[in-house]
Amino acid sequence: MSTAVVVEAPGVHRLVPHEPRQPEPGEALVRVHAAGICGSDREVYQGNRPEGYVRYPLVPGHEWSGTVEAAGAGVPPSLVGRKVVGEGFRNCQVCARCHAGETTLCSAGYEETGFTQPGAMAATLTLPARLLHVLPDDADLTAAALLEPAACVAAAALRANARPGDRVAVVGTGTLGMFAVQFLRAVSPGELLVVGTRDDRAELARNFGATAFLTRDRPLPDDFDVVIETAGSADAARTAAALLRRGGRLVLTGIPAPGADRLDPTDLVVRQLEVRTVFGAPPGAWAHAVRFFAAGLLDPLPLVTHELPLAAFSRAVELVGSGDPKVGKVLVRP
Repeated sequence: MSTAVVVEAPGVHRLVPHEPRQPEPGEALVRVHAAGICGSDREVYQGNRPEGYVRYPLVPGHEWSGTVEAAGAGVPPSLVGRKVVGEGFRNCQVCARCHAGETTLCSAGYEETGFTQPGAMAATLTLPARLLHVLPDDADLTAAALLEPAACVAAAALRANARPGDRVAVVGTGTLGMFAVQFLRAVSPGELLVVGTRDDRAELARNFGATAFLTRDRPLPDDFDVVIETAGSADAARTAAALLRRGGRLVLTGIPAPGADRLDPTDLVVRQLEVRTVFGAPPGAWAHAVRFFAAGLLDPLPLVTHELPLAAFSRAVELVGSGDPKVGKVLVRP
């Protein structure tokens, strides 16, 4: 019998029998291959996701890959059998922001797979087919399960707008940081510095294309054109800003804890820094990430350190929050 994880309330979950929901018009039924766990899934389980950004009881799972098993009316039958990943934001498609392609800013309100809508920690997932992105037939679905965080970083890379020869840097050495290195490498930067807190990430960063690696406790340069911050702490944001030359461009992807010391607005203004932020990924960023992956320019597999069965969900959440340097990306397999 197939199963699903249901988080009934913060700290309370159970494994339940799962019955696939047949697709309605415009929907597709996907057989889930793997689902990733990230910090926001841990927030859901612990109960510290911001109000309005989670709805219990909930099947979590917003990072996933799978194969289309059935298509509802109005969906091209050719989708059946294809390997896919899918966007999480359930946008309305008709507001001004959606028409502008900025679906993560949909004015109809926040709805997202795995947070307010059923997610992928189940044998199957039924969702609007318009959210699917088709992968090559020979795509590795385990690697593809990481394309959701990759799409968020693709959004950051597009907003960074780095040009060949630019001096660029990434702050943070987790999954998002290593994806940022790969996206920035592709624009042929003059220098690609990675700044982190752990020396043991230096080799991986260089394998992905970094030209230099420094830990935050060492003297850092202050003349970079573009910096992408991926670590999600206030310290990381301040470090990222300090790396920039006057007039440089900062892209923030992390969400610091409430009450943390923020960036100094006076510093931002006096140095005329351009600050962009990313929360989620619009369709263009998803398409960019999928093309990158299909072209062999994005290699997620080295970031996966653990694959566990769905029944080990609580263990997977513990691993993600353990702080163990040996823990990278954790996947669960329905």
